[in-house]
This record gives sequence, C-alpha cells and structure tokens, in this order.
Amino acid sequence: MKFQNRIFSFAAVCAAILAIAVATPASAQEISEGHMKAARDTVAAINATDSFDGILPQAAAALQASLIQKNPDLQELITSTVSAKALELAARRADLEREAAIAYAKVFSEEDLQTIATFYNSAAGKKLLESGPIVTRELIRAAEIWQNGIARDLSLEVGEALQSAAGAQVQQPAEGTETSEPESGN
Repeated sequence: MKFQNRIFSFAAVCAAILAIAVATPASAQEISEGHMKAARDTVAAINATDSFDGILPQAAAALQASLIQKNPDLQELITSTVSAKALELAARRADLEREAAIAYAKVFSEEDLQTIATFYNSAAGKKLLESGPIVTRELIRAAEIWQNGIARDLSLEVGEALQSAAGAQVQQPAEGTETSEPESGN
C-alpha cells in the first residue's frame, strides 16, 4: 500500500511538472532580439519601472539611519560608505529593466509591443501617461456619485413597487445607508 502511495505521489508530481512545463510561456532564451528590443522600448515608453526608482535610495537611507543610530561616532564613515556602495549597486538597475522587458515579451507579441511603444511615444500616449492619474481620480469620484444615486433610486423604486404590489406601507432603509435592513427607530 505504501508503495502504491509513493507511485501515485511520484505520478502526481510528474504530472504537475509536465503541466507547468506546457503552460509556462517561453523563457528569456527563446525570445528573439527583435522581440526583446520591442519589449525594452515598450518598458521605456510606458515608464514601467519608474515607480521602483526609489527602492535603492530608500534602502540606503534606512540602512544609513540604522547604522548611525547604532554607531553615532562613525557617522561620516557610514554616510560615505553607504553612498559609495549604493552608487555601485545602481548599475543593477539594468537587471530590473531586463526582467520587465522579459515579462512584457512573454505576454505580448513583438508586433503588439511595437504598437504599444509607438502609441506611448506619441503626443497622445505621453499625455495619457501624464494625465491618466488625474482622469482616474475624477472617474473614481464620478463613480462614487453615480453609485450613491443608483443606490438611492433603486431603493425608492423598489419601495414604490413593493408598496404597489403589497398594498401596504413598506419600511425603507434610512437614506444614506448601504444595508437593506429596516430602520430600528420604533
């Protein structure tokens, strides 16, 4: 019985490995140079990694503060050493760019990436990147107003329909509440 369980477990592991191997997108070695160039162009055009620019400076500042707190007498040495080592590590930023390009290349075709990069390098694409957060904020505000109006109107119309159908007074939830429980003011 134990032998059968081991065989079953081995078979299950093999099946899982096979499923992952079949479902996994092409690896970085299978991505052509042209495809990677299109992916790098897209990453640059959409500023895909810009939000990670603060990682190294933040890590350096946190380390520097921690070391100085523990060794206040070495402040100058700590500051210069952390700055020098952080500058050395800044070259590894290219690793992030490469990984981002690989991620995009795995999902998008070379043609798609070229189209995306072309759009985001255009005036309209640049404006979308620049103004997108403002538009999103306005859209969220509009959606909240719309949601409140829809909830209010739904409540009123359902209340009227229930009163017509039941021929009796139906208690409505308090205005501004998001629950369907009746008011408990009695």
